[in-house]
Amino acid sequence: MKRSTLLGTFFFAVFLVSCSTSFLKYEKADQLKKNEEFEEAVKIVKPSEPAEGTAGTTPAPAETPTPAVTAKEAAKSVGKKTEKSAKPVAKTPVKTAKKTKGKAEQKAAPEVTRRQPDIEDEAGFEGRRPVVDPFRVGEEVVHDVHYFKVSAGELRLKVEPFSMVNNRKSYTFAIEIRTSSLFSTFYSVEDRVETFVDYEDLVPRVFQLHVKESGQLREAKMLFDVEKNTATFWEKKVTKDHGEEEKKQQWEILPYTQNVYSAAFYMRNFQWEPGKEIAFRVGNDNENLVFSGKALRREILDTKLGPMKAIVIQPNIVLKGKFKPIGDNFIWLSDDDRRYILRIESKIKIGTLVSEVVSINPGKQ
Repeated sequence: MKRSTLLGTFFFAVFLVSCSTSFLKYEKADQLKKNEEFEEAVKIVKPSEPAEGTAGTTPAPAETPTPAVTAKEAAKSVGKKTEKSAKPVAKTPVKTAKKTKGKAEQKAAPEVTRRQPDIEDEAGFEGRRPVVDPFRVGEEVVHDVHYFKVSAGELRLKVEPFSMVNNRKSYTFAIEIRTSSLFSTFYSVEDRVETFVDYEDLVPRVFQLHVKESGQLREAKMLFDVEKNTATFWEKKVTKDHGEEEKKQQWEILPYTQNVYSAAFYMRNFQWEPGKEIAFRVGNDNENLVFSGKALRREILDTKLGPMKAIVIQPNIVLKGKFKPIGDNFIWLSDDDRRYILRIESKIKIGTLVSEVVSINPGKQ
């Protein structure tokens, strides 16, 4: 997987770009955000922003977002509604068919189907949804990103209120990263990506990336058309060295494909155990990849929040059927049903880049 993640962008921006102390100035910055083709294909309705001191209100599209529930709770709820709304049916005499000797009618056994796609683990799921939903609206996990023990910036992983994407209830996951005041004297970074993941099938339909840095301004959008199994990526940017640039990519994807940003949240749905390997599809940069993560061990992780139980995972990718190791990279997930990302460690040519938790807001129950 190419280093197009925010963490990778952050590192290369801070350490490999010439010094600067402010964001890039561009008089047509608002035009970077405009994309008529994307806006015609996608309608995103978010909850309205609450005024200070008042509760927020939700949008009023075809379906109103509701708090996350487990698949079992949803099934029970549907069953209760059906029982209450069902009209009584008049009883009428029914003639019973005579059984044919030796050929008594037998009920067909229900067909058991495996969770799709086949490459994914199905433990802890009912269909596409997890039995226990690890996400809560309002969740926010904050990391300190440091290099050689010097704080370089802050990473935030957020679960924001549900949105409606083309009239489908969707999780709103956001990742934000910005440089510390010290490193901003060399290079300023203030990036944000939001990815919208369908509540029912856990497939991301859209992401929107906003990059504001000393060396570049960039707006990128991606649409996964799950009916046509195609991915479309648009990018507009302006840099100090090359000025204005635009790019569009479109390629075929396989069903149930994640994007590089939703993958960080999607991996939390699985039940990780030492020795277990988890795989799922990822589409990025005109390629179809397979994320492959192996749980190495359980350990107690020392954090600023105190000792925390964690599971250590080593990620890799498979590209065109070939295993592609991505170096010494490790992820620590909390060893509970929330599976927060507690630590990310990436060994590079000189030293190790580390992002580790400093605060957790668990969100609403």
